[in-house]
Amino acid sequence: MAPFLIEFPADDPARARRFWEALLGASLRERTAAEGSGWQAGVEGVVLGLHPRGAGPGDRFALPYLPVADLEAAVERVTANGGEVIHAGAEHVICRDSEGTPFGLSRGS
Repeated sequence: MAPFLIEFPADDPARARRFWEALLGASLRERTAAEGSGWQAGVEGVVLGLHPRGAGPGDRFALPYLPVADLEAAVERVTANGGEVIHAGAEHVICRDSEGTPFGLSRGS
Protein backbone atom coordinates (compact mmCIF):
# COMPACT_ATOMS: atom_id res chain seq x y z
CA MET A 1 0.00 0.00 0.00
CA ALA A 2 1.35 3.44 -0.92
CA PRO A 3 1.62 6.03 1.85
CA PHE A 4 -1.05 8.72 1.78
CA LEU A 5 0.76 11.20 4.04
CA ILE A 6 4.38 12.06 4.60
CA GLU A 7 4.98 14.38 7.53
CA PHE A 8 8.03 16.63 7.91
CA PRO A 9 9.03 18.38 11.14
CA ALA A 10 10.67 21.82 10.92
CA ASP A 11 12.68 24.02 13.27
CA ASP A 12 11.74 27.04 11.11
CA PRO A 13 8.35 26.23 9.54
CA ALA A 14 8.28 29.32 7.30
CA ARG A 15 11.69 28.48 5.84
CA ALA A 16 10.73 24.82 5.40
CA ARG A 17 7.47 25.79 3.74
CA ARG A 18 9.32 28.00 1.24
CA PHE A 19 11.74 25.14 0.53
CA TRP A 20 9.06 22.50 -0.11
CA GLU A 21 6.85 24.82 -2.15
CA ALA A 22 9.81 25.79 -4.37
CA LEU A 23 10.96 22.20 -4.78
CA LEU A 24 7.54 20.70 -5.54
CA GLY A 25 5.88 23.65 -7.27
CA ALA A 26 2.88 23.26 -4.97
CA SER A 27 1.42 25.55 -2.30
CA LEU A 28 1.11 24.14 1.20
CA ARG A 29 -2.14 25.36 2.69
CA GLU A 30 -2.87 25.76 6.38
CA ARG A 31 -4.60 22.67 7.77
CA THR A 32 -8.14 22.73 9.01
CA ALA A 33 -8.80 22.09 12.70
CA ALA A 34 -9.87 18.52 11.86
CA GLU A 35 -6.55 17.92 10.03
CA GLY A 36 -4.38 19.17 12.90
CA SER A 37 -1.70 21.84 13.02
CA GLY A 38 0.70 22.82 10.27
CA TRP A 39 0.37 22.90 6.49
CA GLN A 40 -0.16 20.37 3.73
CA ALA A 41 -0.49 19.86 -0.02
CA GLY A 42 -1.43 17.00 -2.28
CA VAL A 43 1.51 16.06 -4.52
CA GLU A 44 1.36 13.15 -6.99
CA GLY A 45 -1.39 11.40 -5.01
CA VAL A 46 0.38 11.75 -1.64
CA VAL A 47 -0.29 14.38 1.01
CA LEU A 48 2.88 16.14 2.15
CA GLY A 49 2.51 17.64 5.63
CA LEU A 50 4.71 20.10 7.50
CA HIS A 51 4.59 20.98 11.20
CA PRO A 52 6.83 22.59 13.83
CA ARG A 53 9.38 20.13 15.22
CA GLY A 54 8.45 18.74 18.63
CA ALA A 55 9.82 16.25 21.14
CA GLY A 56 7.83 13.18 20.06
CA PRO A 57 9.24 10.27 18.04
CA GLY A 58 7.32 11.38 14.94
CA ASP A 59 8.87 14.83 15.20
CA ARG A 60 12.52 13.85 14.70
CA PHE A 61 12.83 13.02 10.99
CA ALA A 62 11.25 11.37 7.97
CA LEU A 63 12.76 9.63 4.96
CA PRO A 64 10.23 9.43 2.19
CA TYR A 65 11.13 8.90 -1.46
CA LEU A 66 9.42 11.32 -3.82
CA PRO A 67 9.07 10.55 -7.54
CA VAL A 68 10.22 13.33 -9.89
CA ALA A 69 10.05 13.45 -13.69
CA ASP A 70 13.36 15.32 -14.02
CA LEU A 71 15.79 14.15 -11.33
CA GLU A 72 18.61 16.50 -12.31
CA ALA A 73 16.36 19.59 -12.25
CA ALA A 74 14.92 18.56 -8.87
CA VAL A 75 18.43 18.18 -7.41
CA GLU A 76 19.29 21.66 -8.67
CA ARG A 77 16.19 23.04 -6.90
CA VAL A 78 17.26 21.27 -3.69
CA THR A 79 20.61 23.06 -3.53
CA ALA A 80 19.22 26.37 -4.86
CA ASN A 81 16.72 26.49 -1.99
CA GLY A 82 19.00 25.72 0.94
CA GLY A 83 19.03 21.93 0.87
CA GLU A 84 21.93 19.55 0.28
CA VAL A 85 22.66 16.30 -1.48
CA ILE A 86 23.90 13.51 0.82
CA HIS A 87 24.22 10.71 -1.75
CA ALA A 88 23.78 11.07 -5.51
CA GLY A 89 22.84 8.12 -7.69
CA ALA A 90 21.57 7.63 -11.22
CA GLU A 91 18.02 6.72 -10.16
CA HIS A 92 17.81 7.87 -6.52
CA VAL A 93 19.31 10.84 -4.70
CA ILE A 94 19.28 11.20 -0.91
CA CYS A 95 19.02 14.84 0.20
CA ARG A 96 18.42 17.00 3.24
CA ASP A 97 15.92 19.84 3.15
CA SER A 98 16.48 23.35 4.48
CA GLU A 99 15.83 22.03 8.02
CA GLY A 100 18.27 19.11 7.79
CA THR A 101 15.51 16.50 7.37
CA PRO A 102 16.54 13.66 5.03
CA PHE A 103 14.45 12.59 2.04
CA GLY A 104 14.95 10.75 -1.22
CA LEU A 105 14.18 11.74 -4.79
CA SER A 106 13.55 8.95 -7.30
CA ARG A 107 13.48 9.22 -11.06
CA GLY A 108 9.79 8.91 -11.99
CA SER A 109 8.26 7.66 -15.21
